[in-house]
This record gives sequence, C-alpha cells and structure tokens, in this order.
Amino acid sequence: MAVRHVRWAFDLASWRPTLTDLLLATACIQPEEKLRLAKFVFRDDFNASLIGRLLMRRFVHVATGLEYDKIEFDRDVKGKPFLKNQGYEVEFNVSHQGRYSVLAGLVVEKDCAAKPTIGVDVMKIEYGGGKPLGEFFRLMNRNFSEDEWVYIKGQCEEQEQLEAFMRNWCLKESYVKNVGVGITVDLRKVSFAIGSKELNTKRVVCDSKLRLNDELLKDWHFEESLIDKDHCVAVALENIPAGEDLTGNFFETVSFAELVEGHKPLLAIDENYCEDIINKEYKKMK
Repeated sequence: MAVRHVRWAFDLASWRPTLTDLLLATACIQPEEKLRLAKFVFRDDFNASLIGRLLMRRFVHVATGLEYDKIEFDRDVKGKPFLKNQGYEVEFNVSHQGRYSVLAGLVVEKDCAAKPTIGVDVMKIEYGGGKPLGEFFRLMNRNFSEDEWVYIKGQCEEQEQLEAFMRNWCLKESYVKNVGVGITVDLRKVSFAIGSKELNTKRVVCDSKLRLNDELLKDWHFEESLIDKDHCVAVALENIPAGEDLTGNFFETVSFAELVEGHKPLLAIDENYCEDIINKEYKKMK
C-alpha cells in the first residue's frame, strides 16, 4: 500500500477578499455550505470556513482529477466531511484558528485491509482569558490526565507551560477530529505522552504516543510541528503503513489564486449575497 500526503496552510490574516474574490469563491461551494456560511456574524469566521471549503475542493481536484463542479461533499453522522463521489480513496480534514486555515489530506493508492484515517488541528499559542494561568488550568483540569498535567506544570516558565498545554490540546483535538466531532469521550482517558520536547518550523516530529483508557494505541501516529512561532499544528493518523517516514510532511502555504486555479463554478454569481458578506465586520483585535 502506498500513501500520498498533502499538508496545506492558508494565511487568513493576510487575506482581505475583495468583492471579486468573494463572487468567485462563493460560486465554488455547495449550496448548503453557502447558506451555512451566511450565518456567521463576523467576516473572520466566514473567511476561515470559506477557505476550509476551498481547501477541500482543491485537494480533491488535485488528488483525483475530478473537475471542480463534479466534486460532491457530504457529512457523516459525526459531522465529519467526506467525499461523496464513489471510487476515490481520499481522506482529509480541515481546521482553523488564529491566522491559519489548514488541511491535512492523504490519497491511498491501492486497496488496503484497514483504511487510513486523518484528523488535523491548529492552535494559536496564546492565552488571553484575563485570569491567572494557574486558575485557567484549574478550570480545564477535567480535560487532561494526571500524567499530562505533570508534564504541563513541570515546565519551568509560564510561557513553556502554556506551550505544553496548547500542544497537548492540539494533539487531543486532532485525535477527536479523526474519529469524528460527534464522539462522546472523557478527555482524561485520551492521554498523550510527549516525545520531542520542542517543536519548530523546520522539522516534523512523530514521537508522541497516545493511550486511550490506559491502553497504548499502536496503530496511531501523530505529526507535530509549528507553522510559525505562534501556531502549532498536529495531524492524527490511523492505519498508516508501518515504517512510513512522516517527518517530511511540512505544511505548505497556499494562496487564494492557487486554491481557485482550474475552478469551475457550481453556482451562479450572487452579488447580493456577497455584498451582505462585505458589510459584516471583522473582529476587533485585542
């Protein structure tokens, strides 16, 4: 079995779409997604979710050769998007926080007994809750195992503790997103043992291990890296071929022009819809 991987990141903070951009982008998503996106109050959230849809469509187009307007997405019972078109072995997941929307995808080249699955999460490494960090940790106590708290609170400086917290949280979210957002799980039972102490932008580490209900999950692998110094990202993979080298799976920054390259609109241009979106405000920066 051979697997091809894709890791993409889109810089939302540097993208302020014009009316022309929106007319194009909103014609390249499915009708139900267009209606859902219109419910966002702020432009930031609209932009992030819109780019997530475009990342998915671009990935499937590149991975399968399907034309833009022939690609059809649906959601499973747990709310996880999947490709509805039959006969294509692709897995993907999207996430957004801070200044980035990200996609992690894979293409399975041959039939396999256990289908690989994927989940991704990106976290901005910051805390702006207003309370002391220790109080924040107390409120979050039920979301981490005793071993995880020992690791987090064992860091010397508050910034290092925050980084360890966000890293663990990002790993948990990547796992939960892989198995499906609708799952009910006690996060204390989803316990990570961190491998390499530091993350950076120049390498992908894959040595953190997961125990679920105190049992080591041997068929799971986790990629971790930094997109930039303020954003960590984790990819959760199940049923990847044994011995596969995942350390080269860096997140590549893609542009809006790249996302819509070769596009074929699904919908008619909707100026009224886009003018309503243009009138939405961006969130005020703290």
